[in-house]
Amino acid sequence: MRYRHLSTAALALGVVVLTDVLRVFLPSVITIFGQAATTPAELLGAFALGWFVLALAFPPLVRRLGARPVTLAAAVALGGARLALTAAPGGRAQLWLATAGLLAGLLWLAGTAATIGRPVPGLALGIALGAVGHAVLGTYDLVWRGGPVGWAGSVALVAVFLAAAAGPARPAEPGGARAWLLAGPALLLTGLVALSPAVAATAASYWRGPGGGLSWPPEPGDVATLPAWAVGIFLLAALGRPPRGRWRLTGPLALVAGAVLFATGDPGLLGPAVVLTAAGTGACLALAGSAPTVVAPPAAAGPSSATVPSSAAASPAVGAPAAPSPGRDPRRASRPGLAAVLGMLLFAVAAVGYYAAYDLGYPNAAVPVAMAALVAAVALGGPRGPTSAPPRRWVPGIAAAGGLVVLAATGLPAGVPVPSRPGTPPAVVRVVAYNIRMGYGLDGRFDPDGLARVVARERPDVVVLGEVDRGWLLNGGHDTLALLAARLRMPYVFAPAADPLWGDAVLSRFPVAAARSERLAPAGAPTGAQALGVTVDVGGGVRLAVVATHLQPPPGREPVAQARAVAGFALRYAAGLPLVVAGDLNTEPGAPGYAEFTRVGLVDALAAARPLPTSPADEPREQIDHVLVSAGVRPAGPVAPRSTASDHLPVAVTLALP
Repeated sequence: MRYRHLSTAALALGVVVLTDVLRVFLPSVITIFGQAATTPAELLGAFALGWFVLALAFPPLVRRLGARPVTLAAAVALGGARLALTAAPGGRAQLWLATAGLLAGLLWLAGTAATIGRPVPGLALGIALGAVGHAVLGTYDLVWRGGPVGWAGSVALVAVFLAAAAGPARPAEPGGARAWLLAGPALLLTGLVALSPAVAATAASYWRGPGGGLSWPPEPGDVATLPAWAVGIFLLAALGRPPRGRWRLTGPLALVAGAVLFATGDPGLLGPAVVLTAAGTGACLALAGSAPTVVAPPAAAGPSSATVPSSAAASPAVGAPAAPSPGRDPRRASRPGLAAVLGMLLFAVAAVGYYAAYDLGYPNAAVPVAMAALVAAVALGGPRGPTSAPPRRWVPGIAAAGGLVVLAATGLPAGVPVPSRPGTPPAVVRVVAYNIRMGYGLDGRFDPDGLARVVARERPDVVVLGEVDRGWLLNGGHDTLALLAARLRMPYVFAPAADPLWGDAVLSRFPVAAARSERLAPAGAPTGAQALGVTVDVGGGVRLAVVATHLQPPPGREPVAQARAVAGFALRYAAGLPLVVAGDLNTEPGAPGYAEFTRVGLVDALAAARPLPTSPADEPREQIDHVLVSAGVRPAGPVAPRSTASDHLPVAVTLALP
């Protein structure tokens, strides 16, 4: 078996570029096409899936026009779209550029699959490089950054990819359809859990949480260790020789076990899920990419026989013209391209199906488990006899990848400093509440710097955040909370609502004395909701109880039951301490849901500025973001500063504590 390093490098770099485009396309469907949740989820899914279905026409196109010209043209289009996305101002232009880049990437993948019969090294290295780069950049990718650094990195990546893609043509290699079919599912499983640095960092933060599913800022070593182990284990499993006999089952079993742990939604099991899924995905790729060795017939010149890989025997020497096999069916030769596109369609169906559950309300735990089982079945359906694997010259490549892992570990965001307790309590406390829409502005661009500037202008002491995303693949895999906390230099407490990666948070420049979270009944809204109580020590023996929530009523209905539950939880949690309840309550002053808070004695801290609409951010009409306080807390200076860094406006108020 001969690995053509240039082809492998081109495939790996192309996977990185395609992953960048996917990290823009998927959230753009939600934030731009979806128009702030006003578009039905079914229509969103149809729009996203339609482009992957359209790509099923690409393998016949490659067969008709030839793999080489199609692959080169698609590579240029993919690289151009990737650069254009960095320059895009957002909005519809971003959506259609990302869509064009996706189609170009799928066409490039179909053309590449027609010529590379052993794709696993390129696929594995590409997936790992994408994860390492994502980690080095703190999950804030170059495609969103712009500026000199962002442009320099983007241009360098695209230039190296195009240079590798335009290298000397290689003879077409037969086979590989099984491995190409797993390209899309491997991207899904690694982006969903196995190699997501945001997921790994969130899992590490739960290790130091005070309990009840809460996470505090982890130590930098915790954040770095788990992603490094995950990427290293994945590469070793994918590029090593697959085990034989009954040991072939270990990788597929590890993959299914990791997916099951992830599907439980238990924050404490997120770390083991990352490691097991990384090892299992890599091992399944290795099994699917292995080829049986065949024993050559004895040569006439000697009695001995040699064991040679079938792909080496079937492939001409490097640089020699490809001789077509007699009677070879062209349609059979195009099967790898069709397998690659089908694999990406599986990626899209599983991703849309998994995350649409949070809008439509059906159970989604079976989606990652089913995808893992499919990958395991495809991997185990490969050859059972002696197999060929990467030769020893790939060991230096694995070592180099390990060096990149170390680089990723050192490049992850550092822990947020823990504030010191003030000697005397301040006269007032400034509170900001903000629904941040996973870090995406009205223009559909991911901009944690813009969010941080909006919050920092209010000079807050306590910040309550809603719609906090800590690694959803659909939203680009960002740890929005860690990015904001680092920019504001404020530690956080996070409580999950929908799953361990999506919920609400409280940031405080004062030390956190206690925290507790309580899940709320769904009340017909599938996304999920919770109430997070955090006690902050403002000094001098004075403590403040802060309750963060984001109520989720069904469309057109009031969140009466959830509001009643939050009000009761808040009073019990505060136990006589000064109390603040803040967040997106999805109810307006005077409405039945809002009345549940005033009924227990809470006071509208924003009353002096009413009416104070906060949604939508560009033309605010609804007063649904609130700060309520207990008797004795005196509010002053309530504002809702104008900004389009989210689809909501933040609300800020100064509180004098009793």
